[in-house]
Amino acid sequence: MIDPWASSELDYEKLVNQFGIKKFSEILKKVKNPSTLMKRGVIFGYRDFDKIAKLINDKQDFAVVTGMMPSGKMHIGHKMVVDQLKWYHEQGGYLSLSIADMEAYAARNISFSQGKEIAINEYLSNYIALGLDLTDENIYTYLQSEESTLNDFSYQLSKKVNLADMKAIYGFNNTTNIAHLYAPIIQVGDILLPQHENFGGPKNVVVPVGVDQDPHIRLTRDIAYKFREELGLISPASTYHRFITGLTGGKMSSSQPKTAIFLNDSPKEAEKKTKTAKTGGRESLQEQKELGGCPDRCVIYEMLVYHLIEDDKKLKEIYDECKSGELLCGHCKAMTAELMGEFFENLHTKKEESLEIAKTIL
Repeated sequence: MIDPWASSELDYEKLVNQFGIKKFSEILKKVKNPSTLMKRGVIFGYRDFDKIAKLINDKQDFAVVTGMMPSGKMHIGHKMVVDQLKWYHEQGGYLSLSIADMEAYAARNISFSQGKEIAINEYLSNYIALGLDLTDENIYTYLQSEESTLNDFSYQLSKKVNLADMKAIYGFNNTTNIAHLYAPIIQVGDILLPQHENFGGPKNVVVPVGVDQDPHIRLTRDIAYKFREELGLISPASTYHRFITGLTGGKMSSSQPKTAIFLNDSPKEAEKKTKTAKTGGRESLQEQKELGGCPDRCVIYEMLVYHLIEDDKKLKEIYDECKSGELLCGHCKAMTAELMGEFFENLHTKKEESLEIAKTIL
């Protein structure tokens, strides 16, 4: 069972096999101009994305849904979600961005006023600074608690799910509060909202998520299928991305500060943290030169893959030089830290303006 509210180690291969997620590599060639994250295997799985790929290739309408729970700070790993949204927007997708303040209240005890403040100061400001234009007419950003259509729609959708379903999917028990029990239904409403008549009616929707959010996708697909005749709903497609490894190994998490580089860190802090990251180096310098490094197990190399190097040829050179022992960890780490510092310098120059824009969104 996957817990969407708890950080844990994930076996991607096992999850693909257990829950019927298909490998994205099998469909990559069908996507015109795939994103960098798709080409590099960071996006590793999908459900029904073949339908979305065809719509993209044929320049047809489709919607993209994502959500942000305002309960903590954004870290560098969250950038990959924004990168995906930017790519979909460039392909002509309509973006529906939910601020999950109701979920934050139910699962994290975050008040609605506090949730709104965090959403503006932490999430929306960073989304804008990272290059997503939230003022665009094809991007709709809303608070769950303030979207009346969402709440009426979620209540209607809840008719097709029972307590046994919720226990089986999420492991809820007799101590689970009712607000937490209802939070996933609100997420179902979020995902299906672009198909509501107030938003243009039934259409194909894709949800880019980490695999820990797959329980919400499975629940939504099941409910959409049950409403296919009554409301004409189409089961949403989804893609699944890998999580960037934390600085100490394991998953990067906002709740574990030592694992993360936060987007509100100063450039110097970001550089310093990068230099502490776990590498794929050998036990000794001599062994590194003789046997080469292990970039596939290196947090530093992951940072380059996910965020810092756009040029695929340059990235391959780094990979090959590491594997051969020509590129040593100290030099690679220093180079990556410098790139990270430059990225944060650029990000921070945009933050003041992006915060002012963010305040006008909600």
